[in-house]
Amino acid sequence: MDTARFRRELLEAQSELQRFAFKLTNDKEEANDLLQETSLKALVNIDKFEPDTNFKGWLFTIMRNLFINNYRKIVREQTFVDTSENLFQLNQAGEPDDYIVENGYDLKEIKKAINSLSNDMRIPFVMHISGYKYREIADKLSLPIGTVKSRIFLTRRVLQEELKDFV
Repeated sequence: MDTARFRRELLEAQSELQRFAFKLTNDKEEANDLLQETSLKALVNIDKFEPDTNFKGWLFTIMRNLFINNYRKIVREQTFVDTSENLFQLNQAGEPDDYIVENGYDLKEIKKAINSLSNDMRIPFVMHISGYKYREIADKLSLPIGTVKSRIFLTRRVLQEELKDFV
């Protein structure tokens, strides 16, 4: 295919490519960018198009591949990998003040209620709210996982009962 015919067919396909780009992106500006990028890539790779094949199919494939590659690039750029050892501390705030009211509870009262529990109840519960998984707690305390789950559940119930007057 000669260059003039190639460019003519590329111009004729622009409206269909525009609709396809909008279908992929759902954004008019992004669709325009994708169309422009596709057209440029087609013009740069004119020598790779094989005559007597589906020209529009070739263009749509270029567009789809560009869209997928751009999407993967965006996802890759937005992905953050934390390699710290103590992952359970990621969402913990620094040392809280003793008087922070959160959902109507005084932190001193919550700490007092937790500290009043027996060690059998308090230790698994504190480990759980610190970010340990049930299996990790069970392994560290040499307890069956069902016992750990039960103690954490019962501790929640006891704390709800003790703290219901502070709401």
